[in-house]
Amino acid sequence: MLGLGRRPQPRPLSFSQQIRQIAGIALLAMASYFFISHFLLQSVRVVGRSMMPTLCDSQHYLLNRWVYYVRGPQRCEVVVLRDLIDNGFAVKRVVGLPGDWIYLKGGKVYVNGQLLTEPYLAPGTPTFTYCKQNEQLFKCASDQYFVMGDNRMNSADSRTYGPVPRHNILGLIIR
Repeated sequence: MLGLGRRPQPRPLSFSQQIRQIAGIALLAMASYFFISHFLLQSVRVVGRSMMPTLCDSQHYLLNRWVYYVRGPQRCEVVVLRDLIDNGFAVKRVVGLPGDWIYLKGGKVYVNGQLLTEPYLAPGTPTFTYCKQNEQLFKCASDQYFVMGDNRMNSADSRTYGPVPRHNILGLIIR
């Protein structure tokens, strides 16, 4: 009669073993949270009106942080970046890619000599320069992106601080 005996009862864990087990679970939970929020997904709240009407002040969105480990930002994507002026965070739209020429003239945006179609803007929204001249020309280097807010009259963006280095772009907003 094999296998008909009683199974031995497991010994209860001592208090110190229980504490170590709880600490291990807590450490694993914190490491998982850190990994997910820094490399995969993060909740963000938009502060300000620079992306209206696309994104509204105080609304929450998800930030896809892993996508730019696989590929670079694409034109028209809404991204979170480390702001070059105050080192804070900003939400902007990618308008120019590495190697692009961006020309602002007469309230219009031209990329590589072609008028940029921007269906995400309210009809008739002009894009003016923030300098005394009526026109500006920018060149994106091999690791730079030109970004602008959708609320063109109320956005500090690449028109102010120039193209943004790739390492300043943190992730893609999921709407």
